[in-house]
Amino acid sequence: MKSECSGSNRGRVLAWVGAVGAVFLAAQPASAADTVKIGASLSITGPASFLGEPEEKTLKIYVDKINAQGGVNGRKLELVVYDDAGDANKARTFATRLVEEDKVVAIVGGSTTGATMAMVPVAEDAKVPFISLAGAIVIVDPVKKFVFKTPHTDRMACEKIFADMKKRGLTKVGIISGTGGFGKSMHDECVKVASTSGVEIVADETYGPKDSDMTPQLTNIKNKAGVQALLNADFGQGPAIVMRNIKQLGITLPVYQSHGVASKSFIDLAGPAAEGVRLPAAALLVADKLPANDPQKPIAVGYAQTYEKETGKPVSTFGGHAYDGLMMLVEAMKRAGSADPVKIRDEIEKTKGFIGTAGMFNMTSTDHMGLDLGAFKMLQIKNGDWTLAD
Repeated sequence: MKSECSGSNRGRVLAWVGAVGAVFLAAQPASAADTVKIGASLSITGPASFLGEPEEKTLKIYVDKINAQGGVNGRKLELVVYDDAGDANKARTFATRLVEEDKVVAIVGGSTTGATMAMVPVAEDAKVPFISLAGAIVIVDPVKKFVFKTPHTDRMACEKIFADMKKRGLTKVGIISGTGGFGKSMHDECVKVASTSGVEIVADETYGPKDSDMTPQLTNIKNKAGVQALLNADFGQGPAIVMRNIKQLGITLPVYQSHGVASKSFIDLAGPAAEGVRLPAAALLVADKLPANDPQKPIAVGYAQTYEKETGKPVSTFGGHAYDGLMMLVEAMKRAGSADPVKIRDEIEKTKGFIGTAGMFNMTSTDHMGLDLGAFKMLQIKNGDWTLAD
């Protein structure tokens, strides 16, 4: 009898344990098998925060939206983000952590050229696709098997700027550039394409990342005989200082900036001195001014409205680059039907007709950016806002 009672009790206890276990398991978050990790190392703080902050916000907003719609291939995305503050050494460390510890299947990030280039060897060695959000052409030229990018290149910026100068009869330019990764790269690209663009660089000055006054360099350009226009190749606070110094010196030459200043923060920092500046940039900044039949308009307007509603801040092209990178990755994952990094890489390279905030992307095995010069719009700052240049 005792034995029977014990057996009965044991049965009830095991049944209770099983029921509790089932409830416990149901209450747990989705298992690793139900999620897929993607990673990012961004300059969320530090001197390049105007790049990384909107990039991070964009990735979080749209990962949440994608997950709310069921995720990708039936699995939710888990976003792992690190803040490298624009430090290349930190970016490499975080990239290593993303692939070795976090086991991400892809990386979208690298706010600056320096951080990106530090991350490239990690992605290549780990065979993990890496979509950079930085501008220099060196990121994709020469082509690296697992590395892609969404922003237009600095070489394209030089070509677009010089074409606009020629159209306006401006053939002699003074260039002032930053000595950081992007500024130096764009300077070198502009020097390369100047001769084939019919433009002559007659003055060439540089400044360091911590310089707070570019008056001496700008004075040299001002005093150089024959200068018809001025080009500043850089991003961050440097270009705003350049613009304020230009105004202080009474320089009235037409001024061009790079796509590295394509955010409202540049206009705010430069103030009235930014008036009249021309620069190449993505259509995103003038989304509401695009023709109704422009295929980019619904994408650019939709992103701009979502970002501004979610953050309460004006849209920038830098957040747009993150949107393009994430959506391109998601589409590649869907086509691959897999979370295998190599299969995802292969599908990213096959991207065709993908319309993003930066333009229409058509990737190939020899082009890991996929944008042509037509994706750039020439903009001008008028009354403290972006307008399409005449």
